[in-house]
Amino acid sequence: MSVTLPLLPLRAGALFPATSLTLPVGRARSLLLVRNLSRGDEILVGLQKSPDVMEPGRSDLHDVATRARVHRVVQTTDRGVRLILRGLSRVRLGDFVAEQPYLTALATPLPDVGADADTIPNSTAALKDALPALAPFVVGGFDRFLNDLERATPGELADRVAAALPLSSEQQAELLRTSEVPARLLRTAQFLDEVIAKGEIKKTIESEVRRGLGESQRKALLREQMRAIQKELGESGDGAAEAGSMRERVEALGELPEDVAETVERELARLESLNPQQAEYNVVRNYLDLIASLPWNERVADDVDLDAVEAKLNADHDGLDEPKKRILEHLAVLQMGGAAKATILCLAGPPGVGKTSLGQSVADATGRPFVRIALGGVRDEATIRGHRRTYVGALPGRILDALKKAKVRNPVILLDEIDKLGQGWMGSPEAALLEVLDPEQNSTFTDHYLELPFDLSEVVFLTTANDLGGISGPLRDRLEIIELQGYTVEEKARIARNHLIPRELGDHAITEDLLHIEDDALVSLIGGWTREAGVRQLKREIRKVTRALALRLARTPDARPEPLHVEVDGLPELLGRRRFYNDVAERTAFPGVATGLAWTPVGGDILFIETSRMPGKGSIQITGQLGDVMQESARAALTYVRSHADELGVDPTFLESSDLHIHVPAGAVPKDGPSAGVTMFTALTSLLTGRRIKPDVAMTGEVTLRGRVLPVGGIKSKVIAAHRAGLRTIVLPHRNERDVAEIPASITDDLTFVFATDMGQVLAAALEETPSLGVTQDAAPVAPANEGPTAA
Repeated sequence: MSVTLPLLPLRAGALFPATSLTLPVGRARSLLLVRNLSRGDEILVGLQKSPDVMEPGRSDLHDVATRARVHRVVQTTDRGVRLILRGLSRVRLGDFVAEQPYLTALATPLPDVGADADTIPNSTAALKDALPALAPFVVGGFDRFLNDLERATPGELADRVAAALPLSSEQQAELLRTSEVPARLLRTAQFLDEVIAKGEIKKTIESEVRRGLGESQRKALLREQMRAIQKELGESGDGAAEAGSMRERVEALGELPEDVAETVERELARLESLNPQQAEYNVVRNYLDLIASLPWNERVADDVDLDAVEAKLNADHDGLDEPKKRILEHLAVLQMGGAAKATILCLAGPPGVGKTSLGQSVADATGRPFVRIALGGVRDEATIRGHRRTYVGALPGRILDALKKAKVRNPVILLDEIDKLGQGWMGSPEAALLEVLDPEQNSTFTDHYLELPFDLSEVVFLTTANDLGGISGPLRDRLEIIELQGYTVEEKARIARNHLIPRELGDHAITEDLLHIEDDALVSLIGGWTREAGVRQLKREIRKVTRALALRLARTPDARPEPLHVEVDGLPELLGRRRFYNDVAERTAFPGVATGLAWTPVGGDILFIETSRMPGKGSIQITGQLGDVMQESARAALTYVRSHADELGVDPTFLESSDLHIHVPAGAVPKDGPSAGVTMFTALTSLLTGRRIKPDVAMTGEVTLRGRVLPVGGIKSKVIAAHRAGLRTIVLPHRNERDVAEIPASITDDLTFVFATDMGQVLAAALEETPSLGVTQDAAPVAPANEGPTAA
């Protein structure tokens, strides 16, 4: 038969039948209930599934409760209330009848069954035999508790023992739900056995701890006695206090490798025996301070979400699809547990293309600390591996210093500008990096200052470089090269819109609605005021625009801000005169001038090969600060022209009465390399035949004495530079055709490629069909040079 009674939900603990419970009442709805109760009233006591729920509903309570009688209501001094209840019987909790002003619910009795079963005596006896283990948990006297149990029924025995046990909410609900007395006795006995087992384990642990504390106390007593003896002898070492503080720091590190722990103990003993005025005192103290500062056991959780990393890379960087793919593959290897054998990535490319920021994005996406080590100009091996402690002012190397800053043993460390390492009489820093960047060896990296192995295998090392030629063979062999070739005009425009302009406006405290740069103005700015593979100069030009806007706003602080609309015609006023022009057609308007493609450490570029013929006796002059390889290419091209003069339509005796001059502008910049051979040959043929080179054609490739065109490197950078300069036909060696696949489709769709195997194909693609009219063969181009420094 169902009854309707007020309901008091308990956040923790349970009231069992035949037991009493004193509990504080603090929730508003429960206080309203208690203030309406009197001695002898009956209520329902429910059990919450989670203690975190402040206003429980029906689904937040277990399906069983206890019918209880109010024994006493006590007002406390802090305006609170304590309620003393006596459990009467089990009930199955039904639906809520009311929720205001306090909870009221239906309840159905859940009487005990099976109290006369044959197994009851044995179960009761087994439970009573184990009762001594309950002594630590019984409040109010264990003897009194045992006396009360003598008069209890089997069901009451199980409930009173359960009330004394430290059970979870689910376990208490399980026992309340069990109305079969034999099953309840058995389950209570099982819970009691678990408590006994946990108690025995706890005793064992406490015994081990006491044994360890005893050993520590013995050592502390011996140290105190040693200090007293030293004081009597006049040899007192005041380093004891410092050593005690240092010992606490070392112990906080957790378990250390055996050789590290032995070294620490030995150095601590030395520190305790030294006087702070002794020179060696600071050496020992600084050494121990380094050990205590290193992350021997601290690490960031390795739960790399590759999708999150990819999203972060895409949000921070436009383009660079191939580098992003390679980085994700590298992180996938680490995620699969290949940290110890993972390769070291080297991001190689011109300045300003995002190498350093890619490393920062990897660290942000993986949740690892990021530390950058600048290696440009470093020429001392000790900078990497540290100095030996025998030297005055010795310090650990930059690698250990980075780990101290990161405070974890698996950070992301970026070794920036690795190609600019120097080499002095103090050793080669490149040689020191061989161990750091070798996954097979860096698990036992040893710094000269520390003189203990430190595991670097969990560190994600990234390196950056502009020119791979500046890296030695053994070091390059340890790196996996990822080339970043630069951005197209479209990619630069997106980067400016999505990143550079918002960032500069934020730095100048200007809202985005106050600056609007037209699309054609932004493209004109990129082409006319910058000529680079990256976006650093573009960032500086945008900063000029924002500074001009900031000046205008600062001069009229009280006026309503007017947005700045930047159009093509307004760029010179903001940025000064245009710096770069597309003068390829003008410079190649005369025979003997060819447009070549060059690779430089700062990206691809175009260069002009100019040739001139004058009366003379067959001398050849080569200028433009060309290296040996480039001069040899010029002589080889001339030899081919002379040996195939009839085929090319050139007078075989042209050198008997003429001198030739080959010049490459930007004479202040050293240039070298074989890739200008094709361009020099074409320029000479154009000069001697009077046929101009088509103004939209650029070329690169090495040429042999037999006229074969050989492959060269840097194709992607060179093609991007040609596209940026407005050239539309590119002549490449046939064996470089596969390199074109790496170039974005937005560029290749605008270009026509000619893949040549011999010089006949080059000339067919580059030269006009008929000689120029009105232009003499010895005419020289007069257009001013405006291209940036280049090197073949």
